[in-house]
Amino acid sequence: MFIFGGRSGGKRLGDFWVLDTDICQWSELTSFGDLPTPRDFSAAAAIGNQKIVLCGGWDGKKWLSDVYVMDTMSLEWMELSVSGSLPPPRCGHTATMVEKRLLVFGGRGGGGPIMGDLWALKGLIDEQRETPGWTQLKLPGQAPSARCGHTVTSGGHYLLLFGGHGTGGWLSRYDVYYNDTIILDRVTAQWKRLPISNDEPPPPRAYHTMTSIGARHLLIGGFDGKTTFGDHWWLVPEDDPIAKRSSVPQLRNPPETKESERELDTVIWSSCLSSSVILANAVNLAFQLFPLVYFRMCDCVILVLKMLLNEKMAAEALRQHWKESTPETLQLKELGSLLRDYQRLVTRKYT
Repeated sequence: MFIFGGRSGGKRLGDFWVLDTDICQWSELTSFGDLPTPRDFSAAAAIGNQKIVLCGGWDGKKWLSDVYVMDTMSLEWMELSVSGSLPPPRCGHTATMVEKRLLVFGGRGGGGPIMGDLWALKGLIDEQRETPGWTQLKLPGQAPSARCGHTVTSGGHYLLLFGGHGTGGWLSRYDVYYNDTIILDRVTAQWKRLPISNDEPPPPRAYHTMTSIGARHLLIGGFDGKTTFGDHWWLVPEDDPIAKRSSVPQLRNPPETKESERELDTVIWSSCLSSSVILANAVNLAFQLFPLVYFRMCDCVILVLKMLLNEKMAAEALRQHWKESTPETLQLKELGSLLRDYQRLVTRKYT
């Protein structure tokens, strides 16, 4: 995972970092070429698995409309020369790759207004040999209102937009925050409002994160003008066989209760992992308790390893557990990809 820029206090950043998800370690990278200027509220998307495209943002003095492409192998940036009409400069927008095009929606513009326009950028795929150029799209259906700080995720044949904030109107001096869910159907090329079947959607918010995990979408955090959220919500299909709620079990606020939660976890594990519990049973027990702590999987696995005092034996037991388990016996099957990632890490480290 790569990150670029942002803000620390009042300073805009232009640094470039990568997270190695195999070992959970951050590294700052030295990149080359046409380096983007420091900025925050920009938007970026992956082009396949070897390039990243970054556009727009705010540098502290002006809104930006430039476009940069970075090769993740050579770490070289290139500013894209785009012909024709250009979108207005903006920040707080979203950028999403859809096959050969980059779709940009919304954001706050150069004069300060919040926008609700949709643009497509071509010429990002080398094999297509297209001249880079922007096209404004005006699609039918129930389009989102103008907003910034929203999220857009990809879910099969559709894009899903959630939240954000917009202007409250001429009678209000405050922004309005949204919790509507809108999809852009890629087959029919039109906007649709997504009906939510449960009683209450997440509270309105902006500047949250939303990530696709299989057919589901995981929402974390955000801000509603007064409150900073730390909650977690699932948006799941109606026919989902596992999750019946849109909200995952809420974790306490980590800054306030982190140590107490760790102590509680230690008590739980200590009471279960007595000297009479063999290693294989301990691993099975970890998976039985996994729903309680699956958002802190790494913490709990590390805790088990430390308590057992033999990491190699624990790793072997984990490997054996996965080898003998079928998808039906694993709890929370939708997180299977995460478990397989950890399995590969353990296998690579101890074999």
